[in-house]
Amino acid sequence: MSNASSSRSGTSAGVGPAGPAGPMAPVPQAPAVHPAVHPAATLDVALLALAVASVSFSAPLVAATAAPALAVAFWRNAMAVGALTPFALLRHRRELRGMGRGGVLLSVGSGALLALHFGAWLPSLHMTSVASSTALVTTTPIWTALLLRLRGQRPPGLVWAGMSVALLGVVLLTGVDLSMSTRALAGDALALVGGIAGAGYVVLGAEVRRTVSTTAYTYVCYGTTSVLLLVTCLASGTALGGYSGATWLKLAVLTVTAQLLGHSLINRVVKGLGPAITSTALLLETPGAALIAALWLGQTPHAVAYPALGVILVGLALVVLADRRKPR
Repeated sequence: MSNASSSRSGTSAGVGPAGPAGPMAPVPQAPAVHPAVHPAATLDVALLALAVASVSFSAPLVAATAAPALAVAFWRNAMAVGALTPFALLRHRRELRGMGRGGVLLSVGSGALLALHFGAWLPSLHMTSVASSTALVTTTPIWTALLLRLRGQRPPGLVWAGMSVALLGVVLLTGVDLSMSTRALAGDALALVGGIAGAGYVVLGAEVRRTVSTTAYTYVCYGTTSVLLLVTCLASGTALGGYSGATWLKLAVLTVTAQLLGHSLINRVVKGLGPAITSTALLLETPGAALIAALWLGQTPHAVAYPALGVILVGLALVVLADRRKPR
């Protein structure tokens, strides 16, 4: 049996095919590298950790910036567009020209939803706590699942279980702020609107990326967001300048960390680690932002907020776990 098996395979482990004078010398085999310790995987994990840390600075920086929230939203996107312009126009001009009407319209629609996301969420950071605002705006996966359901997709039962758990946490967290002030409750509502708008942005973005490159899509999307926020600032009389040097520095740091460094690294590692691991890690933005706000801004959350934040994270983790179990 052994000889017959060897003759059919033509080789044996580590040995080359037999020649006229007998078997050839053993062929050196490359050592197997376990994925868990592969250098590329280790690098991706390190970069993902840096990305999560970068986006965690977003909410505390906005709360600490002495500028109107709508102006912060505008400058965050406008500075990002300015940084992307040389690459988009010099290296991706052909992609921009070839987007087509459908791609342009979807990108513009996504940019409009992103403008609503920032326009609702950033003001909420000045009305409620950083922990509450960040927790509510990161309910985006819940609303994404609901939008996909409306489009005919049927999420598994674990998704609905996760959404129910997360919504329970939202109710608990909102109840905490309700006991503090109606202003905090209004801030919670704005953050929730920001999360819903973010879900629409994600759904449209997934659609447009089927035919449009990431660079072209991002440039048109952020450009649309900047224009709409600029119009909103001008119409509402929001001051777009006259800030101190420290404020401009915070705006620049916000753009580099959350908008460019954070999102760029997320796009870099999602290919190697996969969307499930990346999305799960990004849920750490909520406790990360709360920790930074507590250490930097002295915003120590109410004791009841801690279990509420934990419930939201558990619910969101269940939604991500369900997505990971889906057949690919």
